[in-house]
Amino acid sequence: MVQRRIPKIRDLAPLMQFKAPDLQAKRRRLNAALTIDDLRTIAKRRTPKAAFDYTEGAAEAEISLQRARQAFQDIQFNPAILRDVSTVSTGWDVLGAPVSLPFGIAPTGFTRMMQTEGEIAGAGAAGAAGIPFSLSTMGTTAIEDVRKANPTGRNWFQLYMWKDRPRSMALVERAAAAGFDTLLVTVDVPVAGARLRDKRNGFSIPPQLTPGTVINALPRPEWWINFLTTEPLSFASLDRWSGTVGELLDTMFDPTVTFEDLEWIKEQWPGKIVVKGVQSLGDAQRLAEIGVDGITLSNHGGRQLDRAPIPFHLLPDVAREFGSEYEVHLDTGIMSGADIVASVALGARFTMVGRAYLYGLMAGGREGVDRMIGILGEQISRTMRLLGVNSLEELNPSHVTQLERLAPRAVAPAVAAAASAAPARARAVKARGGSAGSGSGGSAASGGSAAASKPATSTSNTARKPAKPVTAAEAATGADA
Repeated sequence: MVQRRIPKIRDLAPLMQFKAPDLQAKRRRLNAALTIDDLRTIAKRRTPKAAFDYTEGAAEAEISLQRARQAFQDIQFNPAILRDVSTVSTGWDVLGAPVSLPFGIAPTGFTRMMQTEGEIAGAGAAGAAGIPFSLSTMGTTAIEDVRKANPTGRNWFQLYMWKDRPRSMALVERAAAAGFDTLLVTVDVPVAGARLRDKRNGFSIPPQLTPGTVINALPRPEWWINFLTTEPLSFASLDRWSGTVGELLDTMFDPTVTFEDLEWIKEQWPGKIVVKGVQSLGDAQRLAEIGVDGITLSNHGGRQLDRAPIPFHLLPDVAREFGSEYEVHLDTGIMSGADIVASVALGARFTMVGRAYLYGLMAGGREGVDRMIGILGEQISRTMRLLGVNSLEELNPSHVTQLERLAPRAVAPAVAAAASAAPARARAVKARGGSAGSGSGGSAASGGSAAASKPATSTSNTARKPAKPVTAAEAATGADA
């Protein structure tokens, strides 16, 4: 039988140590955030719906974004045991210079709309953490002011080619003069994607007050106080604009930009050049021929073409084919340090976070961005240790198995060859003044199998079918087990 006694105060004292309350509300809520999703929850509570939805949303039915995130969830890590992981290194060189972590802050537009500190907070936090910060053409802080906020760190400038070419290149010259070391040329925006949340919210620059926005603002007074008592929102690189975001983008973006224009831009820029928005092996090959320093596999965070390719699924093939010619970077869908580790294992030299950064910014300004970087850094370090590796160089495809859910079936070789040859064949026909159906190149099935004359079909494994493991190589090539 258990004998009971009256507890003595000296025995209870060690068990009843109360934690002193943190009287600083911002620090208290940020310290309580353990994941990027926790920061998202705080951000949603503190930010008006139109601004939050601009960050959160994607194009049309938002399928591209859902699939990109699902791709990271559908992986299995394969750890090694009994390794000494008392120390771990999370940094290496990216584009010829060191970074402390294998990710940086992606270029984001309208950033001060999300939180008044905007790019100044992002650049300062990135510089303190030893990672690159990217300023968007559609940013709300001047190039020179970003440099002041991050004077010794790495600043990258993201370029949209406008219809007004001289103004585009004037920005490039300003970035070079301010010491930005890398130019990110975004190539997947000939026109704006259909961002339906923004249209439904009437998201515009500057914000338009309606009964709905006023009601939504009532529980978020701090956002409005900051918005109304700081410098009026404007674009760092543009004149002031009054209209919807989609109207602005369609007015500016140049749908005539080609590979030849990219070569011309490359000649104007003195530093490293990375092409952002690559979504196929064929385009990766063209960029290798041009001689860029890196590419970013990206579908623009799902904000342009809905049902676009999943960058994480493209990664193994592209890294295997072109990793020795230029650096392969990745963005879209990254929400944890584990996502970053998986990307590095499958061949990415670097990754970029956009929404995760903005969630941190909306949750707490500069301190929120610091917390975002801290969360991802802790997750990267812990995941590497649990995998049994000490450095990024040790990560390799054997550490990751992609589980089959949306892996496309392999296309018949003859059809794939015909599809890749079609652009060159069309140019040749145009030069001869003939039609696509004439000459030796007129038929995709010429000299091939009967199957090549039929349209290629692609089927996917639905969620009703249990996910089953395949190797990284099989998933990358679309092999169907």
